[in-house]
Amino acid sequence: MTNKENKKIWTLYNANLRTKTIVILVVAALLFFSIILTSLFLNSDSTLTINFANINQPPSLEHIFGTDWMGRDMFTRTILGLGISIFVGMLTSLLTTVIAIVLGILSSINKVVDEAVALVIDLFGSIPHILLIMLVSLAFGTGLYGVVMGIGLTHWTPLARVLRAEIKQIKATDYVKLSQQLGKSKWWIAKKHILPLVVSQVIVGLILVFPHAIMHEASISFLGFGLSPHEPAIGIILSEAMKYFSVGCWWLAVFPGLSLLLLVLIFDLIGENVHKLLDPQSANT
Repeated sequence: MTNKENKKIWTLYNANLRTKTIVILVVAALLFFSIILTSLFLNSDSTLTINFANINQPPSLEHIFGTDWMGRDMFTRTILGLGISIFVGMLTSLLTTVIAIVLGILSSINKVVDEAVALVIDLFGSIPHILLIMLVSLAFGTGLYGVVMGIGLTHWTPLARVLRAEIKQIKATDYVKLSQQLGKSKWWIAKKHILPLVVSQVIVGLILVFPHAIMHEASISFLGFGLSPHEPAIGIILSEAMKYFSVGCWWLAVFPGLSLLLLVLIFDLIGENVHKLLDPQSANT
């Protein structure tokens, strides 16, 4: 490695938070768009093509992730599975954020509504999460729709709790009390004072819900709920791989699992850096 290349790497390492966040966002965007486009253009029938001559082949130049017990290419199945995970994560994150924002705004109306919102949050938070996802998914039917609704309707509690606490703190400020004394309506106060101050919490919450949604989609798929068994979801792939892991077919679980873990870690890193970037105390560090 030349001195010029070392200098570029050292400059990037010592860059400020804004530069690092932009670099991470660009890399993540390229990764996600490449996965989405690849999963869209890949022929899903290729994952169902059975070739008994290539059963349980280890990773090679022809099949970089190896093949499964039916001779199917694991790299193709993993990309399609990641595409499903990203699609589910995007829909559930949007649904979760909308529910949390609505409940947060409702909590600012009066004390009675605020207590009702707190009761609903505590009620949903007291039920074991995986069990609640399964019950909601079954209520909306099987398939992708049931998974999206199951995860989206159960992941809003942490963000709603944060927004409710943030809104209560904002309502206690002097400028909000002054606006109330001047006769400003609750909607005007929410639009001018509350919403602009909770935008950062909403953005960070939207980003951080994404990896949790992906992990829970993989979890319930691994347990046999939600998506049908023929779908190349990561949870289904890992569930099927457990039957062959003990006989030495490690690649059936390792590569799909690491791919899912990488996807989750990147979004956690994005959320952490965006939170620091939107925080006035650390934005310029």
